[in-house]
Amino acid sequence: MKKISLLFFLCLAANIYAERIDTIPFGDMESWTVRYIKESKLLGGKTKTLYALAPTDTIRENAPYMYGQGGNPWATSNAYANVIGIEKAAGTMTPEKREDGSTCCRMDVELLGVRVMGMIDIQVLVPGTLFTGRNLEPITTAKDPYQNIDFGVPFTGRPSALMFDYKCIISPEQWVWYAKGMAKPRKQEGHDEAEAYIYLQHRWEDEKGHIHSIRVGTGYERFTQTQEQWVNGHRIAIHYGDITTEPWYEEYMGFKCMQRAVNSRGKVTPIIEEGWDGNLEPTHMVIMLTSGRYEAFVGHAGNTFWVDNVCLVYEE
Repeated sequence: MKKISLLFFLCLAANIYAERIDTIPFGDMESWTVRYIKESKLLGGKTKTLYALAPTDTIRENAPYMYGQGGNPWATSNAYANVIGIEKAAGTMTPEKREDGSTCCRMDVELLGVRVMGMIDIQVLVPGTLFTGRNLEPITTAKDPYQNIDFGVPFTGRPSALMFDYKCIISPEQWVWYAKGMAKPRKQEGHDEAEAYIYLQHRWEDEKGHIHSIRVGTGYERFTQTQEQWVNGHRIAIHYGDITTEPWYEEYMGFKCMQRAVNSRGKVTPIIEEGWDGNLEPTHMVIMLTSGRYEAFVGHAGNTFWVDNVCLVYEE
């Protein structure tokens, strides 16, 4: 009788804690598109390599890449730019082999310069980034990089956690570069860190084409110190509803006015986050994995963030 009771409770416990782990498409980092971009002669005319986490392919032309093919939800900080006829490739995200022979995603924070006739005219600070959504190429200006990003993908699930493998190099220095291209880069006080977050949003579009959103679920973590060895199966819990009263809540976990999306008219427009409601059904998911936590063109060159096996965890 005792054995039967023990078996019953073990089975009950297994059912209570059962879960399902779904790899996000291409989240195993084993499939990449390689792009070869020939830069303008004014910039030296070299051929640069850009990578996209996407179906395996090789592209040898200076052309915008069409993100979202084959159900792929990912875009990156790598981009092809064409500014008044001057073509350039900028890449801070690359595939890299792990010790077991599998492939991961490496994201670096780098100072990128544009050289014209042997002189540096523009320098910008770019963190390596992997996110759900689309880059809208070609990039035609550095004034507002967010105007070229369509954040998020359609999604209706209710996962309990975002899970991935990671390691990172985070500088202990208490300064960052402010390099927005319009003046010589300068140092300012701050500490750059890698970060990962997931937003589940309920979006709708009004009659004027404005995109509104209610935050349904939030998961957020910053990586403040170097982690040299791989941490496998790291989880970031997703919390539903208003998290502003939680003791661990930080202001940066709240609403981000810089995020944009393409409306039904094909126009890039700000996502207006208006509140919290954990009971609504999500319509979109935003995942951001990045080697730097600051706004565009601000950060610490040399920080690196590696990720692999990006999954969603569901309680059954």
